[in-house]
Amino acid sequence: MSSYPAALFALALSSGTVVADEAKPAATGGLLPLEELRTFTRVYDHVRSGYVDEIDDAQLLEYAIKGMIAELDPHSAYLDKEAFAELQASTSGEFGGIGLEVSIDEGFVKVVTPIDESPSAKAGILAGDVVIRIDDKPVKGMDLNKAVNLMRGPKNSSIHITVMREGVDQPIEFNLVRDIIKVQSVRTRVLEEDYFYIRLAQFQLDTGKDVAKKLREQLKKNPDTKGIILDLRNNPGGVLQSSVEVADAFLDGGQVVYTQGRQENSNISYNAEAGDITNNLPLVVLINDGSASASEIVAGALQDHKRAVIMGTRSFGKGSVQSVIPISNDRAIKLTTALYYTPNGRSIQAQGIEPDVDVERVQIAAIQQGLMTTEADLARHLGNGKGGKESTSKDRASRRISSAELLKEDNQLHEALNLLKGLHIFIQSSPLAAGTAEMSPDIAPDIVIQPEDPTDSGE
Repeated sequence: MSSYPAALFALALSSGTVVADEAKPAATGGLLPLEELRTFTRVYDHVRSGYVDEIDDAQLLEYAIKGMIAELDPHSAYLDKEAFAELQASTSGEFGGIGLEVSIDEGFVKVVTPIDESPSAKAGILAGDVVIRIDDKPVKGMDLNKAVNLMRGPKNSSIHITVMREGVDQPIEFNLVRDIIKVQSVRTRVLEEDYFYIRLAQFQLDTGKDVAKKLREQLKKNPDTKGIILDLRNNPGGVLQSSVEVADAFLDGGQVVYTQGRQENSNISYNAEAGDITNNLPLVVLINDGSASASEIVAGALQDHKRAVIMGTRSFGKGSVQSVIPISNDRAIKLTTALYYTPNGRSIQAQGIEPDVDVERVQIAAIQQGLMTTEADLARHLGNGKGGKESTSKDRASRRISSAELLKEDNQLHEALNLLKGLHIFIQSSPLAAGTAEMSPDIAPDIVIQPEDPTDSGE
């Protein structure tokens, strides 16, 4: 055995952290097993002295660190200088690449979701696609950071991606041109004048503040807004605090999420402040299998508080918290340190959020109807008598076309809008809307069921 690994082994022995009795398993308090240390130093020495290419000790130790963390779970990773810089860039919302959020699945790079308006999204890469080649390099067994590095690059540079897709026998080839990916976290539009649509592509540092700002602007502009759609489909998550702030915008206090880990500082409860910005407007949240992490925190909190109807398909199921721990000025580890739980104590890990209303994303074409004649089209027809606006066949056709276009473009969004319309009608016809004192929202506050203490339930 060479002197360097022997010295490393001796240092471990002298540190007081080695199990004295080799027969005993390693304790959870940080004791290191003697036999495994011996095995490590033997392997290290063989690689260092016998590998076909000479590799210096610093590089070998970095490989050991990467391997140790990569074996933990799909989301923990060692961040070298480049990977650390890229993580900071993606959190701020701007980087060069093709716009794919990916994870490792059984040794392959799997697409969690393409980022809105990115080269990948425009080319038609879908959530669930498995990347098998990047340019001429096979991806099977490749480190996730290396795969991400290969996909990122300067604007206008070309890249060839090969993917496998469920239900398709042959690989699908994509020739893409990299661009500056500026992830616009929050987008909004108004549907049919009185329904406000908010699309969140990713949870960045300012996402929560931006959502609150957009809501206030919309409600000031149109106090008669009848409902809100929050679209979290294909949102891979992001900054935990931002997800808490987004949920807070729709909640009048109460717990949003809590985390539990081995260390005391991993056990944290995040709560919403009093005051619902939207004044309890009807809310529908859209999710799918590309909605992960922070998206699931928001959907789970709003579902547990019965503040929103969750619609779509079951979410991704990433219920773990990753802490970025700096190791030096330009290196860090992204380590899974806790699991998070919804206010009612549900763990989303490997299970996801089950929507209240299941709606698959499908292609739907409305049956085209011929131009029908209405009473208002007839010559010498009588007037409304109450001064109401007449409804001609042309007016009705225009309305049908608008609805059919939305149905064809996005059937899930179409269904969410229809549900909001129904909720608005129901609320307007309920005793609350009639102003009965005993059921006035000013007198009868929302009831929030707090989760049981996890320590009492044995979690």
